[in-house]
Amino acid sequence: MAAFNEIEPLSLMRLIGTPACPVLVDVSIDDDFAADPYLVPSAFRHPFDDIAGLIAMLDGRAAVIICQKGKKLSHGVAALLRAAGCDAQVLTGGNHGWCDAALPRVPAKTIPGHLWVTRHRPKIDRIACPWLIRRFVDPSAVFMFVPPAEVPLVAEKFGATPFDIADTFWSHRGDSCTFDTMITEFGLAHPALDALALVVRAADTDRHDLSPQAAGLLAISVGLSRMYRDDNAQLQAGIGLYDALYRWARDGQNEGHDWPAGLPA
Repeated sequence: MAAFNEIEPLSLMRLIGTPACPVLVDVSIDDDFAADPYLVPSAFRHPFDDIAGLIAMLDGRAAVIICQKGKKLSHGVAALLRAAGCDAQVLTGGNHGWCDAALPRVPAKTIPGHLWVTRHRPKIDRIACPWLIRRFVDPSAVFMFVPPAEVPLVAEKFGATPFDIADTFWSHRGDSCTFDTMITEFGLAHPALDALALVVRAADTDRHDLSPQAAGLLAISVGLSRMYRDDNAQLQAGIGLYDALYRWARDGQNEGHDWPAGLPA
């Protein structure tokens, strides 16, 4: 049972991927992290002794503090944050407890950086992938949308990671789309994300026989692309769309709708 001001791994997993997720801060010492270089999805590393810097970074947002075992480091940092007026909890069992619960862990070496670049005028994969990155990998990620011919040079000149571009690492592989690639490489296999990935793959590769939701996702995605001239404004609207699809995939797939309401099945 979680102690006072702790949150259990399964309870935290219910928050990850949603707008209600707190900021996740890994304060493990370097030696411990080097021995097990994985992060809880959306967590970032921060020195445990830089409390002032962390307070400034949180900017009033709630946080969950994580160390290897969920003991002295995380409880000490959380206590100092609370003393400064911040809402801070500790992940019960730390990274070890998360691992023991068999929940997704992101290999730190797979996170390329904060800046990504892709083709402008996104539709499906180029909205779904930024949603996945911001919700499960790097909430501070920035996405650049540029003409297709300019993607390689923009990536080179600005140190950005190209995605959903042919002949790049973060792209389609066989019958799978870039969203599938990211789930695999970031270690995010999970029933809800796997269900969402099927819908994205079916819509993005025009194989609507794979998922009855694919045609609807395509229709909404095309509609969003027609509504917004600015790709970043479209991305912000699309984030809400994928938030809703994730909640459907996680715990709403069995819900139907009828009219008149209340008729026997």
